[in-house]
Amino acid sequence: MESSTTSGGTSRREATRQKLYEAAVTLIAEQGFSATTVDEIAERAGVAKGTVYYNFASKSVLFEELLRHGVGLLTASLREAAEGTAREGGSKVDALDAMIRAGLVFIDRYPAFTQLYVAELWRTNRAWQSTLMVVRQEAVAVVEGVLREGVRGGEFSEEIDVPLTAAALVGMVLVAALDWKSFQPERSLDDVHAALSRLLQGRVSGRR
Repeated sequence: MESSTTSGGTSRREATRQKLYEAAVTLIAEQGFSATTVDEIAERAGVAKGTVYYNFASKSVLFEELLRHGVGLLTASLREAAEGTAREGGSKVDALDAMIRAGLVFIDRYPAFTQLYVAELWRTNRAWQSTLMVVRQEAVAVVEGVLREGVRGGEFSEEIDVPLTAAALVGMVLVAALDWKSFQPERSLDDVHAALSRLLQGRVSGRR
């Protein structure tokens, strides 16, 4: 078990790393990765430049860890939504719906990170590309798990392509949410969730 001193030191370091993540994501969203300097990140975070290098070996490592941290938070939110629905006895469609809402809540809270994450998915020349693919798959795998359980339980058709369907659901939430934040900010989260929920449940054709 950690001593109180060790625990306090760990907490302080995690708080510092969180400040650096927030500073980096804001600056990189504003001006791009290449144009953002370590000095600027340190200044925005309110720490010394040496503190950045104490926590991260380089700007690239900081950004790679930022991606890992952010997608990890998203994955945890999706998993919590699915597990919460299961505890309440909900269906797998209910679980997917809860995960859509959890994704929207995450994006509403971290819009700059989401914008960066989606942009990085399209790049192929980054040092952190392999890390990005790993953490992306971790998030998609949570949705895949719910779909597979639904297929086994007879709630979903055995003909569905589980990996592609999971990726499509995650992509739908990401793109719809970015569109919401960029072009339709007057809409509420409940409004956006209701629209995506109708898509999920096949209630867009006008037939009952």
